[in-house]
Amino acid sequence: MDYLEGLNPQQRAAVENTKGPVMIVAGAGSGKTRVITYRVAHLIQTGTDPFNILVLTFTNKASKDMRERIGKVCGAEAKNIWMGTFHSVFAKILRVEAEKIGYPSNFTIYDTDDSKSVIRAILKELQLDDKLYAANFVFNRISSAKNNLISWGEYQVNDQIQAEDIQNKRPLIGQIYETYAKRCFRAGAMDFDDLLFKTNILLKEHPDVLNKYQQKFKYLMVDEYQDTNFSQYTIVKKLAAAYQNICVVGDDAQSIYAFRGANIQNILNFERDYPDLKVYKLEQNYRSTQNIVDAASSVIAKNKNQLEKNVFSENLEGDRIKITRAFTDNEEGKMVAESIIQERTTKGYNHKDFAILYRTNAQSRAMEEGLRKLNIPYKIYGGQSFYQRKEVKDLIAYFRLTFNPKDEEAIKRVINYPKRGIGDTSIDKIIVAADQNDKTMWEVISNPHMFVEGRLANQLNDFAVMIQSFQAEAKKLDAYDTALFIAQHAGILKELYTDDSVEGRSRYENIQELLNGIKEFSEREDIEEKGLDIFMQDVALLTNDDKDSDKNKDTVSLMTIHSAKGLEFKNVFIVGLEENLFPSQLSVNSRADLEEERRLFYVAITRAEIKLTITYATSRYRWGTLTNCEPSRFINEIDQKYLELDVKPAKSNVFEGNFDDEKKSWTSQPRNFLTKPKAGATAPSAPPVRPKTTSLLAKAHIPTPGFAPSLPHEFQGGMEVEHEKFGFGKIISLEGNLPDVKATVFFQGLGNKQLLLKFAKLMIVKG
Repeated sequence: MDYLEGLNPQQRAAVENTKGPVMIVAGAGSGKTRVITYRVAHLIQTGTDPFNILVLTFTNKASKDMRERIGKVCGAEAKNIWMGTFHSVFAKILRVEAEKIGYPSNFTIYDTDDSKSVIRAILKELQLDDKLYAANFVFNRISSAKNNLISWGEYQVNDQIQAEDIQNKRPLIGQIYETYAKRCFRAGAMDFDDLLFKTNILLKEHPDVLNKYQQKFKYLMVDEYQDTNFSQYTIVKKLAAAYQNICVVGDDAQSIYAFRGANIQNILNFERDYPDLKVYKLEQNYRSTQNIVDAASSVIAKNKNQLEKNVFSENLEGDRIKITRAFTDNEEGKMVAESIIQERTTKGYNHKDFAILYRTNAQSRAMEEGLRKLNIPYKIYGGQSFYQRKEVKDLIAYFRLTFNPKDEEAIKRVINYPKRGIGDTSIDKIIVAADQNDKTMWEVISNPHMFVEGRLANQLNDFAVMIQSFQAEAKKLDAYDTALFIAQHAGILKELYTDDSVEGRSRYENIQELLNGIKEFSEREDIEEKGLDIFMQDVALLTNDDKDSDKNKDTVSLMTIHSAKGLEFKNVFIVGLEENLFPSQLSVNSRADLEEERRLFYVAITRAEIKLTITYATSRYRWGTLTNCEPSRFINEIDQKYLELDVKPAKSNVFEGNFDDEKKSWTSQPRNFLTKPKAGATAPSAPPVRPKTTSLLAKAHIPTPGFAPSLPHEFQGGMEVEHEKFGFGKIISLEGNLPDVKATVFFQGLGNKQLLLKFAKLMIVKG
C-alpha cells in the first residue's frame, strides 16, 4: 500500500482506523485533505463497497479535488462514492424521495436572489414597510430558523422568538415566514436551507427512508466539521446512528462562520455524542515557516474555548512577522503596493504569490488605489459569481421554467424579458387571478382566456405556447441543443447581439460562455443522462465555480479573510489591524464573539507560507468622518519575539514640550522621531497632554482678520499656528507623507488634537 508510506505516524493512524467514531483534529497546513482522501481510498482498498461511503464537504471544489485524488489510488471505483456538499448530496436524495413530503421530484431550487424576490413580493402584498422589514433581514431570520429546525408553526408559538421580533419592532416575521413557506411549496420550490430542513423532516417522519440510507451509508466522513450548523449536525447524527462508523475532520481554531449558523460546539462536544470516540491530532504544519506557525499559536492560545493541541512546524525558521504602521488608509495601500514591488524585484516572486487580506470588503478601495497607481495587476475574489450575472440568470430562468412551469420566480423574471408587453401591472393581474381561483400562475398563463381578457390574454397565450415548445424540444434534444433552441427562440441572443455597447458585448459573451459550458457537459463521457434538467441540478448547487477568463492570470489576490479560508500564498498582507475594525466593533462585548474574531485572525496568519506583513493605519475615514484608530489588541497578543516592528515613517518629527502659561511660550525643542537613544540613555517621555476641557469652558475663538490657511508642505514641528475654531496652538508632531500628513497640535484650553493638514485649515503664526 504505497499510498500509506508518505504519511507521518499521526496521519497514518487516522487513515487506517476506519471502525467506530473518529475525530481528526487537523491544524492549519497539516495535510488534512490528504488524510481524508487516503482514508476513503483505504476503505475501498480493504474491501468496502464505495457505494456505502458518504463524504460530505462544504465546497464543490473540495469534493472534486478529493475524488480526483482518490481516483489516482482506486481508479474508476472513485466515481461510485457518494461525495459532495451537504446541499448537493441531500438535493440528490430529495429528488428521489420528494413525493413523500409532498414535493414533485423536479422541484426547483431557489437561490438567495429568488428567495428575497419572493419575500419582497410578500412584503408588498402585506403593505409592510420594506425598510423596517428589509428583505435581507427577513430572509436571514427565516434562514436562521430553518437551520435550527424551527418550522413556521413553531416560530409563531415560540415565546422567546416572538419577544425578539416584538423588541425589534418586526412582529409579523412569523406571518411572512408562513406565507413564504406556503408560496415556495405551491411553486414546487425549495430554497437552499430547505434542502437540509426538508431532509430532516423526511428522515424524522419516514423511518423507512431513514433506515434505507442508514444501511446505504455505512461509512460517513464529514470535512470542516467545525463549520456545521444544527441542521447539518442532526442529519449526520441520524445517518450514522446504525453503524457509528463516522469520522469528522476539522479544526476548532478555524471555526469562523458563526454568522452563517455554524456552531463550534458541534466539534467541541463531539465526544459527548460518542463516548467511544478515538481522537487523532494532526499537529505538524507543512505549509508555513516556524515563526508564522509559532506566532499563530501564541495568538490562538488566548482563546479559552478550544480543543487542546500543539501545532508545530519543521520548516525553516523564516522571517519574523513585519508590523507596519501607516497614518491613513490610503498610505497603507501605497505601502503595501510598494512592498509588493520590492519583494518581486529582490526575490523574483510572481504577482500571484501575494495576497492582501482584510476584515471587510470596504477596505479594498485603498488597496486597489495603491495597486493601480503602481500598475500592479490584481483580482478581487468573492465578487459576483458567473452564475449570478443578470443575463446568465435570465437564460437559466427560461431553463427552469421549461422543466417546472410552476416556478413563479422564473415566470416573473422572464415573462417580459425580452419585452413583450407584459409589464408589472399585467403580472399583478396574473397573481390576483391565481390567488382568487386557487391556481398557480402557470395555470392562469396557460389558460389565459379563462382568467383575463383582451390583449393580455393573447400575449399570455403566446408566452405559454413558447414555453410548451421548449418542453417539447427538451424531450428530443440533449442539453446543449435544448439550451441553444431556448436562447434563440426566447429572443435573448438577439436582444444581446443587437446591443453594441461594451457592456452589451460582455453580456453576449457571457451567454456564449454559458452555452459553451453546457456543450462541454453534453459531451462528457462519464455521465449517462445528459439532459438540460440534469445540468440545471448542478448549476443550482454551484458556489463560485466560475468560468472566469482571468482565473489563471498573474495577479495579486485581494479578498476578505473569510474568503481566504483553505487558501495559501507565499506572501500575505493582513491589513487594517485596528480596534473596532479587527476585532470588529460588534464583537468586543462578548467573549464568544471575540474568540471567533481571534480565530479569524488565526486563519489569516496561517494563510502565509513564507512571509507575513501586518499593517494598520492611525486614521481612517468611516461614514465620511476621519477618525483616529488604535492598533488592534491582536497585535499585542502575538509573542513579541516573532515580530519585527517597522513603524518608523519618513520625515516624522515629535515635539517634546509644553506651553508655559506665565511666559506664553513653549518649552523644549522638536526631536527627530527616527533618532535612536544612545546605549544606556533613558528614552524620552511622550509629550505631556494638558487636561481637556469641554467646548463650553473654552472661550470661543474669533479668527485673526485676513485669516488664510497655509499649505500642508509649509508646516514643521514646533511652529505656532492658528485654527479657525480651536484658536492658537503649537505643532507637537507631524506624521506621514504628503499629501496625507497628520499633525498633533496642542491648543490652549483644549489639549492635543490630531488634524489631517490637507483638511485642517491651519495658518502659520510663527515659524
